[in-house]
Amino acid sequence: MKLIIKLLLGIIAGLIVGLFAPEFIVRLLITIQTVIGALIVFLIPFIILFFISHGISSLPNSSGRLLGLTIVTAYVSTIVATVIACAIALFLLPTLLNGVDPESVNVQAIELAPFIDFSVAPVMDVVTALLTAFLFGIGIQLTSASVNTSALKEIIAQGKLIIELAIRKVVIPLLPFYIAGIFTDLAASGTAFVYLYTFAKVLVLVIILHWLWIFVLYSLAAFVSGRNMFSLIKVMLPAYVTAIGTMSSAATIPVTLRQAQQNKISEPTREFVIPLCASIHLSGSSITIITCAVAVMLLSPSLATPGLLMLVPFILTLGVITIAAPGVPGGTILAALGILSSILGFDEATLALMIALFLAQDSFGTACNIIGDGAIAVIVDTQAGTKIDTADPQTDKA
Repeated sequence: MKLIIKLLLGIIAGLIVGLFAPEFIVRLLITIQTVIGALIVFLIPFIILFFISHGISSLPNSSGRLLGLTIVTAYVSTIVATVIACAIALFLLPTLLNGVDPESVNVQAIELAPFIDFSVAPVMDVVTALLTAFLFGIGIQLTSASVNTSALKEIIAQGKLIIELAIRKVVIPLLPFYIAGIFTDLAASGTAFVYLYTFAKVLVLVIILHWLWIFVLYSLAAFVSGRNMFSLIKVMLPAYVTAIGTMSSAATIPVTLRQAQQNKISEPTREFVIPLCASIHLSGSSITIITCAVAVMLLSPSLATPGLLMLVPFILTLGVITIAAPGVPGGTILAALGILSSILGFDEATLALMIALFLAQDSFGTACNIIGDGAIAVIVDTQAGTKIDTADPQTDKA
């Protein structure tokens, strides 16, 4: 929640500077934003490489059917949720955004440029990083029984820790300044308030889509388990509220586990599925990304007009990319920046808008992810045929 406050302060500061500050200050903030943007672009391939390869190589070898059921169910949930959200966004957003044309706003005759044109070439592109991550992650899994791969696994784990530290200690603290620079530029050019007014509607739609998918997931869970959908949701609500406060699926795991037990999910299933889904099931975050991406594309003449068929490759790749999302606020959108750029053609300004939009609702997206994990656990528990845990939930509350 502190990050959201800092983000809002960054937006306000950017607007004030862009509207009232001297040109020198405006260009200084734009320069800072350019440098931070270059750092983010440089880190994207490393995020994908180390987080995906570590996630795959760390999957247990002996989980068998439970592992397969969980991964397939979580991935299908994320993809279907994203496709539904995309279809609804494509249907509703043209009407919601009707009459909004950022190009019609008066733009300064002189474009303000940063003091320095700073850029750092990434070590590899996004597709190369993705394929390399799968190569090493799956390779470690398949060869671990016959070859000692612990050294390589430790290198990947150490790389993940280093990148996570860079994100947590450097990128996340700098994001408010990055957003401030973007909104300074928007305010100076006269388009800022058009974007703010427009995207308020988009964020309301995002939260509605979250709950639509929650009801879909729990109706499916109720169907396969023969239980009441609303009772299942009611039990998981404490985990939803906790996730809003923490903005972290990992930090909410203890509460999610407790509520999963109260939903009579067997101990083996809940203790395996809940922690795993906290990393791989990000349907709420994916709903946010695709909805905001459609809105940004509709309002950006430089981007292609969005359509469901053209967005399918992005959606399928996004389902894989979310596995690489670092466990920090805003981690999912950082992991997705690469494919927003490479597949959909987003430039630095539109990527910055995506970061701002995503962080504005990150707590609700995380909450959707978490409450969805409870439905996944019910589905997997029923399909795996594990024995229902009938222990009294009160005994674990102490």
